Formats: sequence, structure tokens, C-alpha cells
Amino acid sequence: MLLAHLLSLRGIESVVVEQRSREYVLARIRAGVVEQGSADLLRASGLGQRMDGEGFLHDGTALSNNRRPFRIDFHELTGKRVMIYGQTEVQRDLYDIGDSRGLAVIHEAQDVAIHDIETTHPSVTFEHQGEPVTIDADFVAGCDGFHGVSRHMLPARVKREYERVYPFGWLGVLSATPPISHELIYARHTDGFALCSYRTPMLSRYYVQCSSDDTTDAWTDQRFWDTLRSRLPEESADTLVTGPSIEKLVTPLRSYVAEPMRHGRLFLAGDAAHIVPPTGAKGLNLAFSDVYYLASAFERYYGEHDDLGLDGYSEQALRRVWKAVRFSWWMTSMMHTFPDGPGDETGFNTRVQEAELDYLASSVAAQTAMSENYVGLPY
Repeated sequence: MLLAHLLSLRGIESVVVEQRSREYVLARIRAGVVEQGSADLLRASGLGQRMDGEGFLHDGTALSNNRRPFRIDFHELTGKRVMIYGQTEVQRDLYDIGDSRGLAVIHEAQDVAIHDIETTHPSVTFEHQGEPVTIDADFVAGCDGFHGVSRHMLPARVKREYERVYPFGWLGVLSATPPISHELIYARHTDGFALCSYRTPMLSRYYVQCSSDDTTDAWTDQRFWDTLRSRLPEESADTLVTGPSIEKLVTPLRSYVAEPMRHGRLFLAGDAAHIVPPTGAKGLNLAFSDVYYLASAFERYYGEHDDLGLDGYSEQALRRVWKAVRFSWWMTSMMHTFPDGPGDETGFNTRVQEAELDYLASSVAAQTAMSENYVGLPY
């Protein structure tokens, strides 16, 4: 939707083909941390009014090492902030502006397939309301997520895949309760990781590290709240307001990148090309930078008849992707409890984690490096 909007602003026609209904899309609760550059992009494209009115600017974040907290001030160290504004709300804003601009969006498309990407006349076929539909296009942008069809169109002879699967997951709970803090809290504990976040003053989002094969059935609300409290700094745990869970889910963690992000007339963007663990809050923001690069490349192609932007899209996007993958891996490796494995029977990794957090708590240089990455590297 953001790509379609950016293209519309440049006078370029597109059609969005969506598998789900509009109601389903707007009911999904997803990421909530918007980088400075992403927020600036939304403002520049006419999508910032409600975000600036209802979102929450964060100057920093708190980290905790075995219930010992310290704070990192992003704004003091970098001059930048992050915005807490839910992905669902960004999507709502995109629908509103899409309706006003007449963007072509087809919902509940089934059996989507992409054809002829190695020719100059690619197409997308699907079934809609029981009828077959074909859309002929100049290009296809695969923004269809990790489980979509686009990435699988890359031939085996060109596709390279890089993956790290982490031996744990996150159990997330959404509750109609006031947040524990006005800023996020990342907590490392010997029993596992925890994260405190929120969407609104009365909608909190909490996570605890769990087994990768855990199920929500194994976690009562009481067990979740007790586990969360035990991993937080005591002063934070004492202020935690609990309540019935509105949503409860287990999210596996992985790092994944598919290269290249372009083959023929097909371009990949967002989760179709890369997945990062949510520890660094990069998934939504990487999708934003991908489509920013892609919209700029299409503008150059249609406005100047110049292929250089399209030819360089994959390399340009991947440079930023890999930096975000590195940061997310670093945050995940530092904050989570890893099962002892071969070579770590003595607890070496645990001691390194403790040293890393101790260094981060005491070093302005280390805090600056983290802040630069967290608020978002330049597009």
C-alpha cells in the first residue's frame, strides 16, 4: 500500500492484489516502532498527520541486565527519536489516503500466480469472486511477505538464501492495560528475555522468551504475568498493571535474507525478501526503505527512461538490509538466554552477554552505536 501510494504521487499507475479482506488486514496487530526516517517518509508523503497527533515520540529506551536497569538516550546521542505508532494504524492511514486518491486495491484474491518475469510483459493471475483475472503490467513488485509466491519465482540458479533460526520464540500478550513505562523496556534475565511495549495509553504489548515449540495453551494469563514480573527490574515489576489477554501468540525468531531482490521484471520488498527477529524493531522499517528505493527507481525509469535505479535496486536495498540484520542479530544475541550447546558447557556465552551489557551501560561510544542503529540508519 505504501509503494502504491508513493507511485501514485509520482503519477505511476499500479494495482494492489491482496489475499485477505480489508477487515482482516485492519484487525491485525503488528509492529509499533517507527524509525525517524520512516516517520519522515510518511510525513513527506502526506501520511503524518494522525501519526504526529496520536503517536508517541520516544527519546530513548531502558535495558535491564538481571533486573539491573539502565537507560540509553537516543535523542541526546543522535538528535533523533523513534515514534510509537502501530503498523495497523499506518495501514488505516494508507487505506484512507488510498480511497481519496482512487488507488486500485483488490482484496480476497485467491490462487495468485506471477508469469513471464524474464520477459518485458509480466503478468499476475488470480481468482476474484469466482472469476479468473489477469493483470498485464510493466513490472511486478512482490510485497507479499515470507509465505507469499513472489520469492519462489526466483530461479534456483540465481537465488541465494541466508538463514539463522534461533532456538527460542516470543510469547506475546496484548492487554487493555496502561503501559508499565512511557518508554520500551528490554530485559535480559538468566531465565529469559522480556520486552515491555505499548500501542496506546490503554493498550499494552508484552513479550517473554519461550521455547520455540511452545504453544499458547501452555501459558495461562497468570503464568505469563508471573514470568514477566520475575524478569523485569523490581521497580518496574511493582508498577505492572495486569488484565485479561486480548491476544496471545507465539512468534518464532529467525534471521533470513534472499538475494537478489530483483530478477527480470520482478522486484522483492519487505518480508518477501528478508526477515529479522523483532528484537531490533526493524521489520516494518526495512519494508519502508525497500519501497522508498523502489518508488524512486520507478520514477527514474518512467520520468527519465533510465534503468540505472532499477538495475541498482537490489544492491542498494541489500546494503541497508544486511546492516539491519546485523543489528537485530546483535540485539537478539545479547538479550536472550541460549540453551547450552557444544562448546558452551562452561557458560561462556552467558558471561560474554553480561560483559556486553556492562560495557554498553558504561560506554557513550557503545550507546551511540546502538542508538544510531535503533533510530534508523539513513536511506
